[in-house]
Amino acid sequence: MKNGEFEDGSRVLRARIDMASPNMNMRDPVIYRILRDASHHRTGNKWRIYPMYDFTHCISDSIERITHSICTLEFENNRPLYDWVLDELDIYHPQQIEFARLNLTYTVLSKRKLLELVESGVVSGWDDPRMPTISGLRRRGYTPEAIRNFCDEIGVAKFNSTVDAAVLENSLRGHLNKTAPRIMAVLRPLKVIIENYPADKTEELDAINNPEDASMGTRKVPFGRELYIEKDDFRENPPKEFFRLSPGREVRLRYAYFIKCTGVMKDKNTGEITELRCVYDPATRGGDAPDKRKVKATLHWVSARHAAEAEVRLYDNLFTKPDPETVGEGQDYKTNINPQSLEVLKACKIEPSIKSAKPLSRYQFERLGYFCVDPKDSSPGSPAFNRIATLRDTWAKIEKTIKR
Repeated sequence: MKNGEFEDGSRVLRARIDMASPNMNMRDPVIYRILRDASHHRTGNKWRIYPMYDFTHCISDSIERITHSICTLEFENNRPLYDWVLDELDIYHPQQIEFARLNLTYTVLSKRKLLELVESGVVSGWDDPRMPTISGLRRRGYTPEAIRNFCDEIGVAKFNSTVDAAVLENSLRGHLNKTAPRIMAVLRPLKVIIENYPADKTEELDAINNPEDASMGTRKVPFGRELYIEKDDFRENPPKEFFRLSPGREVRLRYAYFIKCTGVMKDKNTGEITELRCVYDPATRGGDAPDKRKVKATLHWVSARHAAEAEVRLYDNLFTKPDPETVGEGQDYKTNINPQSLEVLKACKIEPSIKSAKPLSRYQFERLGYFCVDPKDSSPGSPAFNRIATLRDTWAKIEKTIKR
């Protein structure tokens, strides 16, 4: 066998234990097999025989002085063989412990299936932010603290179960809510011109970096006559439950002033809204009115003159079903791949303060979610942001209900 005199599969080497054992793993298990024509990535064609997993696992653990070898439940019946090999060789003996495999909704964790996703081009690589790999989670923007908190919360079980991916996201939100600086960014820009604001004037307004941590201080945000707001924050004919900007309605601009929409400019050919005309109340600087009048919405914004541009990737679940293995006859898990798991937005508008943010820096884009500077596709002065997780959006839920 060692010299390559036999064909692959024609001979094996077995451990003589007990063919009458109630545990099939102890019935003279195979410990070496022939791989005559295989080429090893380190030793080439030097070796013609290779050890089986059950023989290698325990010896490797012993050589590496592992104290506790943690395995999933399917290895529980292999533990007697693990112990037998170590006892027969009379070498250092780690302890094997089995626990339930972690399963997440909308996710596959099988290495074989993840490899298929990479090789078929469904994802860009092992570090694609949609992948449940350490490199993928890191690039997406997940923090070590969030993952540890998630593991502490779900604990270790002895029975297989599936954890809702929302539990992992909530753990992340809990950590980033306390640690991520707030900034304002507009992903789908709609220009606003404040007609009664001086054209040549620029103000610097104080903005809070993180209301959860006063030690993070404040920053200056430029404000001028021309701004960008989100397209979704305006409705020309708003439904009853919509309280954001619309013709004749007044809203608050975060850290700035009250504004009222007085006009809507549209493209003559398509009818698409291209620009809003508004007026502001100078007495409401800072976001409150001296006469105590109230508004029902506060919008984020970015000064058009000072805004920097960025690419933003909006990631969603890689699969459309909580259990990707739920398929019809003749189908497999790839049938449930979500074709809208990634949306790339170009020319988004961000505060100038983060134009040169360092890779893997994490921010909360106010009212939009948590985002991370992509470490591969960003360059100085031209950042790309990966959405880590969304924030709750009451109107988005209402709008979905209306559309149904």
